[in-house]
Amino acid sequence: MKPNTKRTILRWIHILFGLSLLGYIYGPPEETVQYLPFFRYFYMPVILLSGLLMWKGHVLTRLFSKSSGTPPQ
Repeated sequence: MKPNTKRTILRWIHILFGLSLLGYIYGPPEETVQYLPFFRYFYMPVILLSGLLMWKGHVLTRLFSKSSGTPPQ
């Protein structure tokens, strides 16, 4: 997969999950309490991991490609 395609996919995942976070923050507290476990254990890790991969994904790719013995593409 091309790096540009990976970046676009990660960007859209980050945006969509971030928009759901805004709905949780600005929604009425009575309605959003039931969604707390979803945001805590699913949405936030996805947002953090996608942001980390967009920010430092090249370092992780280089790290794993050296350890496996295959040259990066």
